[in-house]
Amino acid sequence: MRLHDTARGEVVPFTPGRVVTMYTCGITPYDATHVGHAATYLTYDVLQRRLRDRGHETRCVRNVTDVDDDILRKARELGVHYLDLAAAETARFQDDMRALGLLPAWSEPRATSAIADIRGFIGMVLDRGYAYRSGGAVYFDVSRFERFGQLSHLGRDEMLKLAAERGGNVDDPNKDDPLDFVLWQPSAEDEPSWESLWGPGRPGWHIECSALALRELGTTIDLHGGGADLIFPHHECEAAQSEAATGEPFVRHWMHQAMVRYRGEKMSKSLGNLVFVSDLRREWDPRAIRLAVLAHHYRVEWEWDDGVMPAAAERLERWQAVSRGDGDAALDAVRAALDDDLDTPAALAAIDEAVEAGRDVTAAAALLGVDLRPDRPT
Repeated sequence: MRLHDTARGEVVPFTPGRVVTMYTCGITPYDATHVGHAATYLTYDVLQRRLRDRGHETRCVRNVTDVDDDILRKARELGVHYLDLAAAETARFQDDMRALGLLPAWSEPRATSAIADIRGFIGMVLDRGYAYRSGGAVYFDVSRFERFGQLSHLGRDEMLKLAAERGGNVDDPNKDDPLDFVLWQPSAEDEPSWESLWGPGRPGWHIECSALALRELGTTIDLHGGGADLIFPHHECEAAQSEAATGEPFVRHWMHQAMVRYRGEKMSKSLGNLVFVSDLRREWDPRAIRLAVLAHHYRVEWEWDDGVMPAAAERLERWQAVSRGDGDAALDAVRAALDDDLDTPAALAAIDEAVEAGRDVTAAAALLGVDLRPDRPT
C-alpha cells in the first residue's frame, strides 16, 4: 500500500504493523454534519476497510471537541448549556455516520473527559522548557521547537496569515511571539472552568488532540488524519507540543482530505455554504451519498452541485441490478486501486466496467462500504 504523506509531500509506502493506530480529528459539535465532514470520515473509513482486508487490526480514535471557542459561542447564542448542545449534535453526527455505513470508531473520547490528561500534558511541556506562563495562560514557545513547520513547510508570513484566519489569535498581547499558541487559558465568566496549577481556566484548541492521542494510542501513532484545513495551525501545533512533551516522534504518516467546495468556496460552517448529510438522507439512499463522495479522490478538491446525487443514485441502481449477493467481480482491481493512494475513482470505474459486463460486484462494493446484498439490514 502506498499513501501520500503530507509531511514528506509525496506518495510513499505505508507499512504499519499488524495493529494500525490511527487518529482522526473529529467534530466540534455545534451544528449538523455536512458533506465536507462526510468526505473526511469516509476516506478514513475506506482506508480502514482495506487495511482490515489486508489482515490488519485498526484502532481509529476520533475525538469530540465538546469545549472550545466555537461551541461556547454557539451555546451562548442559543441560550443552552454547552454540553447539552454538544450531546445533541454529537448524537446527530453519529446517526449520520451510521447511516453512511461507517465502521464504529475504536474510541470516540470527548475533550472534557481529558482535563486531567491535558493538565498533566501541559506540565510535561513546561517541565521540558517548551512553554511559558503569561497573563494567566500557558503558551507554547515555538522558538524553542526547531522543527516547527515540519508538517506544513510554510514560511512565517503564511503561518501568520493562516493563524489569524483560523483562530490563532495572533494579536494576543500576552504572547512572546504571535505564532505561540495557547495550551491553557483563563475562562470568561460564563464559560466552563477547571482548576489547574496555573489558575482556573480551560484548555486551548490544539492540546486536547495531543493528550487524547497519547492517552488512547501511545506516544507514536501510525497515521493521523483530518481535513486539509487542519494542517496549519492545528496539526502543526499538535505535532510540536506532542514531540516537545515526549521527546519522541508523534506521527509516522500524515494524511489529509481535500476540501469540498460549494458555490465557489470551501464548504464550512463559518461561511454557511453547507450541504447537510441529514438533509440529503431525506431524499437519497445513504449508499448513494457515499458513492457521490467516493467518486472523487481524497486529495483533489471538488465542487458539489445539483448533478452529484442523481449521478450517484443512477450508479447505485446499475450496481444493484447485477448483484445477487455473492459475486467477487472487480475485487482485485478495487484492492489495487485502494493500495494506490486510496484511488476510489479508479475503484468505482473498475466496478462500473464489471457491471457493464453483467457481473456480480457485491464483494468489491462491500470493500468500499457499499452493501449490495438483497437481504442487507436497513
